[in-house]
Amino acid sequence: MNNNVIISCAVTGAGDTAGKHPDLPITPKQIAGAAIEAAKAGAAVAHVHVREPDGKPSRKLEYYKEVTDRIRSSGTDVVINFTTGMGGDFEIGEGKDPLNPIGPNTDMIHALDRLEHIEELLPELCTLDCGSLNFGDTNMMFVHTPIQLRAAAKKMQELGVKPEMEAFEMGHLWFANQLYKEGLIDDPPLYQICLGIPWGSPADTNSMKAMADMIPDEGMWAGFGIGRTQMPMVAQAVILGGNVRVGLEDNLHLEKGVFASNAQLVEKAARIVGDLGAKILTPEEARQKLKLKKHF
Repeated sequence: MNNNVIISCAVTGAGDTAGKHPDLPITPKQIAGAAIEAAKAGAAVAHVHVREPDGKPSRKLEYYKEVTDRIRSSGTDVVINFTTGMGGDFEIGEGKDPLNPIGPNTDMIHALDRLEHIEELLPELCTLDCGSLNFGDTNMMFVHTPIQLRAAAKKMQELGVKPEMEAFEMGHLWFANQLYKEGLIDDPPLYQICLGIPWGSPADTNSMKAMADMIPDEGMWAGFGIGRTQMPMVAQAVILGGNVRVGLEDNLHLEKGVFASNAQLVEKAARIVGDLGAKILTPEEARQKLKLKKHF
């Protein structure tokens, strides 16, 4: 069991959820406010995506800059963790030639271009999705190849920003370990076990334990489940030795039929962690545990 737990809050994500929750953070002001509220509720880390005014996912640097400026000037301490996943979406075309035309939801850019906001704003953490994945029952897939991943990991290392290596299935963890073996990830390596996303690993005990068992002894990890599995996976992660993630990116409800706020989800997770007898780490304690570099 992990007796010193880092709580991360993924405050908005990039999913098609803007029309499914009446108060999903969309503007930079709302996203920053949600991160600050989550920190006050007990989250040491805020995981940040940005969105366009209509709620669609975005990767605009100006939005990330506003979110960062608002958080850093707020007087509330929290570790900032930016996504780098935007720009890896590929939709296979439905005609006889799957590449001509490709699907309209395709959004593909160079792996290093996905790091523009990381290089400019230098958060302490950023995500590194460690492989490709079929994304639901559509022609959509997320693409991240070994060559791209090595280039991105090397750039993050040069910038002094620790990657949170996200694994949606066991092959992703296998490659994350390879990055670490090749010296592209600094100690301690940090992993995020992502469960319940179709068609990755399911959100259950067997999946989480099998993936956690692949992580080296010196590694740090967190885990989460989506939807109604979010809180059960909070307890499961702590019991198996990990840290936890909650937030509206992964789950919109506090209980059936009741919409949640990010702060409420953090508070609920904190109660679970506390009831298990574990301590919740502050942002500064999380920095020390993960050996993060605070650039500002």
